[in-house]
Amino acid sequence: MRLQRKRWRIRALRKSRELRPVINRTGQIRPSDLLVFCTARNEGIRLPYFLQYYREMGVNHFFFVDNDSRDGSLEFLSRQEDVSVWSTRGSYKRARFGVDWLNHLLRKYAHGHWALTVDPDEFFLYPFCDTRPLRALTDWLDASSIKSFSAMLLDMYPKGRIDAQPYVAGQNPLEIASWFDAGNYSISRNRRFGNLWIQGGPRARVFFADAPQKAPALNKIPLVKWDRRYAYVSSTHMLLPRGLNLVYDEWGGEKASGLLLHTKFLDTFGTKAAEELERKQHYAASVEYLAYHNGIKDNPDLWCRWSEKYINWRQLEILGLMSKGNWA
Repeated sequence: MRLQRKRWRIRALRKSRELRPVINRTGQIRPSDLLVFCTARNEGIRLPYFLQYYREMGVNHFFFVDNDSRDGSLEFLSRQEDVSVWSTRGSYKRARFGVDWLNHLLRKYAHGHWALTVDPDEFFLYPFCDTRPLRALTDWLDASSIKSFSAMLLDMYPKGRIDAQPYVAGQNPLEIASWFDAGNYSISRNRRFGNLWIQGGPRARVFFADAPQKAPALNKIPLVKWDRRYAYVSSTHMLLPRGLNLVYDEWGGEKASGLLLHTKFLDTFGTKAAEELERKQHYAASVEYLAYHNGIKDNPDLWCRWSEKYINWRQLEILGLMSKGNWA
């Protein structure tokens, strides 16, 4: 595992040659700052609210890798005073779906910082997030000597056709995609890396109904007190060293955990799925986007009679989807 971790770090260094700095404001980062890392392509409509959400949470600086956007994203990000952005026309697939690029930036800039690695359609929730800033969580994690914090990906969707209500820039996507599956999840343990493997939700129920084992993984470890020796292995599903993946209690108790509200299913989804299917830059020959493309021809209604409408994090804790553990 040490050799593999060294390999990922060397690979990230090599792939860093594909990155062109557009605007680098890292000189203004203070030792205690909270950082967000993100890759994006043609996500301009999502970026205004994404930045607002995490700024209000207490994030101090954002790192973006823009993968050849054509919608003005790069120009928008360059104007933001708390954003540093790199551009690349390199292959997303050959960069291990962006992981190599982010591993390089994390190693170079995030050492000693709490770093949150998320996509533009992911919104981090944690216990007491309605009353406590993100720094309260990271201070508690520091005091508890905890280096990583897990968050299950929770797919959000509207009630009715996913293209029925147009999304506009700056809007909270949860105003449209406010429903989720309260159950329908399977959990197993990855013996090699020690992390949990979670599948289910509407994507397994609708797009992978005939092959649920091929449904996308929902387990993520997005928040890490970063060290330059660390490396993400597969998206934010797992890291090395392996100890960072033990974000659960092996003896039947509960560790504190969060959620990532995944707002993929807006009216922009059909166009995005078609674009990504054509590019073929995603995992397993883009089988996920092939399933999306075939499944949305009639703009399916992902809502079902077991769907729950999102209220707040306490509702999600009651449902067993996240936990405050012993953080009171």
